Order: sequence, then C-alpha cells, then structure tokens
Amino acid sequence: MSQSAVKRARKSKRERQHNKSYKSLMKTAIKKVLASPDKESAQKELVQAVSILDKLAAKKIIHKNKAANQKSRLTLFVNRMTAA
Repeated sequence: MSQSAVKRARKSKRERQHNKSYKSLMKTAIKKVLASPDKESAQKELVQAVSILDKLAAKKIIHKNKAANQKSRLTLFVNRMTAA
C-alpha cells in the first residue's frame, strides 16, 4: 500500500468514529421525542432533535433529505399527540 492509502485508512477510521458518536446523539434525540409522555415535553424534545438533525445535515454526516424526512416524521408525531 502506498503512503497516501495508509494515511487515508487511518483518517477514515478516525472520521468514522467521530460520525458514529454524532449519529448516536441523533438517535437518542429521536427516541426522546418518541418516548415523551405528553405533548408539551414532546415539543421541547422536538426542538432539540430538529437542531441536532440540522447540524448533522450541515456537516454532511447525514443527507439533507434524511434530516428533512426525520423532522417531518417527528413533527407529525408530536402534532398528532393529544394535549394532556
């Protein structure tokens, strides 16, 4: 292997670990919205989840359309909840 290929492999491994932590953060935020007991807390969690999704899309860790789909799905979920 060439020097550049070795360096690329090292760099890819580091970047993969970095992106993995961000994706984990995203999944946790989504689960918090879906697990919210009432509409008010779900709306608060939704704001945080949307912020995280936008940041990841901007950093190209996830595709912008995936972020849009997730935001849409979560917003529908929260809007369909009955106000307690």
